[in-house]
Amino acid sequence: MATIRKEIIIERPATIVWDAVRDVGAVHRRLCPGVLTDARLEPGARVVTFANGLVIHEAIIDVDDQCRRLAYAASGGTLAYHHASIEVIDDGATRCRLLWITDLLPDEMIGHIAALVEQGAAAMQRTLEAGGG
Repeated sequence: MATIRKEIIIERPATIVWDAVRDVGAVHRRLCPGVLTDARLEPGARVVTFANGLVIHEAIIDVDDQCRRLAYAASGGTLAYHHASIEVIDDGATRCRLLWITDLLPDEMIGHIAALVEQGAAAMQRTLEAGGG
């Protein structure tokens, strides 16, 4: 199984970043505008639309306010398995670390998914540090 681990520093307090991450229905506005163009909620899940037109169903596994951790599993597209988590970790009064871990199969898809993670992480950092979120 392939694993992608992406950690970024966000120059915003963890409470503000977590508020945006936990708002699962607004990921396209509060975290990844430009990478995602739409998100709609269904019972226990969200359906996200990427800028390239790809539509993915993501089961929301857990939104843990105490640990500031979101876990989700994607289905649809070409992956046999996809599970990811995003954790927001305090790093002082005015900044935090965002840790995004993705496990996927088949291994051969790691390059494609890693590129999406890079785009998403850059969008999150830009959006949150600009006062969005």
